[in-house]
Amino acid sequence: MPSSLNPATGEPIADYDPHPPEHTEAVLSAAVAAQRDWRATPVARRLPLLSAIARELRADADRFARLITQEMGKPITEARAEIEKSAWTLDHYAGHAERYLAPEPVASGATESTVVLEPLGVLLAVMPWNYPFWQFFRFLAPALAAGNGAVLKHASNVPACALALEELVRRAGAPPGLCSTLLTEPAAVADLIADDRIAAVTLTGSTEVGALVAAQAGAHLKKHVLELGGSDPFVVLADADLDEAATAAVRSRFNTVGQSCVNAKRLIVDERVAGAFVELVAEKTGALIMGDPMDEATQIGPLARADLRDTLHDQVRRTVAAGASLLLGGDPVPGPGFF
Repeated sequence: MPSSLNPATGEPIADYDPHPPEHTEAVLSAAVAAQRDWRATPVARRLPLLSAIARELRADADRFARLITQEMGKPITEARAEIEKSAWTLDHYAGHAERYLAPEPVASGATESTVVLEPLGVLLAVMPWNYPFWQFFRFLAPALAAGNGAVLKHASNVPACALALEELVRRAGAPPGLCSTLLTEPAAVADLIADDRIAAVTLTGSTEVGALVAAQAGAHLKKHVLELGGSDPFVVLADADLDEAATAAVRSRFNTVGQSCVNAKRLIVDERVAGAFVELVAEKTGALIMGDPMDEATQIGPLARADLRDTLHDQVRRTVAAGASLLLGGDPVPGPGFF
């Protein structure tokens, strides 16, 4: 069941009933009908909708940022930046999509050859909780510009964000049915992918779930775009400015409380400066302010769920058991929330 839980306190906010099959049926049928008209709309007439969504985002930025922080726990300053990044992305495609989508003549042995980008249809977006607004709009802006419709299946721990996104796009003036949210269990994704009304699927999530979605989409010969996990290296050479490098490493490692595919995860350091670099990283990490993510001064909030905290703690214990040195922390923080 989709449920909203405050990671900073561990207290439930609200439970949401999954949408029943008849609602899913209505959403998919409405999306197909709306996309049929939308694809016939000239590109130049589609783009004002993107600008309107960006305006709605900025007009209610504080409420949306607080909603993100309340449901998944990232510091409010980062949540506010996510809203602005989403609006900027919408503005970018509003200003450039007409050029991106323009037919492109190409040289060939034929009398005339042109690359034409046509809409796919209704797209299923399976989106993650770590950037509940940005990841959706990163997908939606180019999808709408290109004449597609969208059905959002968001992560089950951010249902309020998912419903707010649907309402936001509707309020900005999107044609009824063109962009909708479905509150469903993860197991229902396979049926959505199989449905003839879904033309393609995009997923941002774990490698394991990506493999499942790729197999399901492939079984139905449907296009799919996957953004999966990462293990990004952070390389420090002997001639680096170590203080600057340590500052960047800490910022990169702990953005979104370390819950991002683009966080620095493997710090590779020239052994000649490794000791000094480790000391600086420990010092700067220890100076980060942990606390209520709604507090403007907070830099480290809770992890998004209790199971994520437990998994991280298990990783720390196993790493220390394998011979690693523990320089800072190492245990869950006593008290409420998933710190």
